[in-house]
Amino acid sequence: MNKLSENWITEGWIDFEYKKYILLAYMKHVSGQFKEVKLYPPLAELIHHYARLKGFADSKEMLKDAFPKQLQGPDWSTMSMNYKPLLMDDELMKQLNEIVDYSLPRFKKAIEEGKDIYDFLESEMKIEPIGISPLYQREGYAMLTLDASKDIYIYRYKVSLFQQATDTLKGIMMQLVKKVRRTFAHTFEQLKLELARSYKDLPNPATYRIHSKYQIPLDESFLPITKRILLKAIQE
Repeated sequence: MNKLSENWITEGWIDFEYKKYILLAYMKHVSGQFKEVKLYPPLAELIHHYARLKGFADSKEMLKDAFPKQLQGPDWSTMSMNYKPLLMDDELMKQLNEIVDYSLPRFKKAIEEGKDIYDFLESEMKIEPIGISPLYQREGYAMLTLDASKDIYIYRYKVSLFQQATDTLKGIMMQLVKKVRRTFAHTFEQLKLELARSYKDLPNPATYRIHSKYQIPLDESFLPITKRILLKAIQE
């Protein structure tokens, strides 16, 4: 099973053994992805499902809200629709609690496995500026390289600020510009000059090389980790 539904524990047949089968099938898929060093999207999905299950465990009302509801009709006094929760008896709640209790530690263990891989790869990657770094760092280029390949993946990055509750957070967008082969003519400094000539809006772009000595999937691991490494470098 490649994907786990948002409301997988409350959808369909609610039976502990059945839900256990669904969960284990999904975990088998995740484990296979991690063995191939493909961290995303599985790691993000695991974190999302764990947080949702933890919310269910902490709030019975949240669990009830996740259940399908039957439309009863309009309430003219409030100008809204009335919905009636489908029957939730004690046996059903017992099954759901059992499913949640079984699932939480398995999600947590899988998240820790993915995080260990992520942290190891991040610690082994190297980042270095190309040429003189300008003061303006919120836009620029990242050149991704791997030991076992002569390919250079050139991405344009842009750091964005967004508000969440009381905090201002930073996010980063990356768009592939081109892929080139590493040659004597294609030094990193030369590539930076070519980018400045081609894209006049960044005449002196902040440019970084991020290198991995391991051959890892570009989209599923290298790129997501690069985003975090870049943000750290820019904030320093």
